[in-house]
Amino acid sequence: MDSGFAREAVATRLLTASVRTSYDPTVEIDWTAPHRPGAYWLPPERSSLYGTGIWERLSEEQRIELTKHEVASAASAGIWFETILMQLLIRHYYDADPTSRHAQYALTEVADECRHSIMFGRLIEATGCPVYRADPVDHLLGRWLKTTATGPQMYAAILIAEEILDAFQREIMADDSLQPLIRMVSRIHVVEEARHVRFARDELTRQVEAAGPLALGYARLVIGRAAYSITRRLVHPRAYAAVGIPPAAGRAAARANPHWRATLRWSAQRVLDHLAGLGLVSGPGRLLWARAGLLDR
Repeated sequence: MDSGFAREAVATRLLTASVRTSYDPTVEIDWTAPHRPGAYWLPPERSSLYGTGIWERLSEEQRIELTKHEVASAASAGIWFETILMQLLIRHYYDADPTSRHAQYALTEVADECRHSIMFGRLIEATGCPVYRADPVDHLLGRWLKTTATGPQMYAAILIAEEILDAFQREIMADDSLQPLIRMVSRIHVVEEARHVRFARDELTRQVEAAGPLALGYARLVIGRAAYSITRRLVHPRAYAAVGIPPAAGRAAARANPHWRATLRWSAQRVLDHLAGLGLVSGPGRLLWARAGLLDR
């Protein structure tokens, strides 16, 4: 099948799916509903401190509160990356044929991500937690990525962020012991992100096939840094302060926690396998994947 025809066929299917299953979270979610007493916001075993001595010393209320702040931190990271993603897609659209279904789906995805960022903002507001912003280095790197990334590094970075969050959210939406609010947010995000993942995977394969060795070498480094930044941003150190844990102590405990390291690997396994199969996890960039705790050195 001609590459251009195949690209249009994928985009056409995704546009049809978008008409069939798209959600407005300001309407679909009851943001005023009271939170369920005693319900976690994450499965406890997915908390960054689960299994540590610090976790054992926390009361049940503190454990629930910690998972709430971890959710708010992940939502803050999601907004940060979705803002980058939207600008990447708009730059891609700027040079595209606006009559093509591929370009039209890129705009459709931007519209989805606008709603997702609003949804995550409303989620943070509903929890009463602060916005956990990127540190100055990641903020600067994000500005650089959204301005410069093209080709393989653009679509691979999109996949890393989307698929890591997706792993957590698929588990959350299926767990009826958790807070109904986070389950509904997760369900909407999972349904719509499935299309985004399909679009990015399809385009990434084409971009890798078209890239030369120098471009691929550079892409591997950028992709490794994206994996490092995204995983380190999931739980902001200040989230630990909400339950009386010094941020530096909480961060150190999480990084040394085998349960948390296993969770990170679990969340990234699908996208790691996919990118490795395309030859995008090697060279110096591989060290950044290892530093992120996603694979052995």
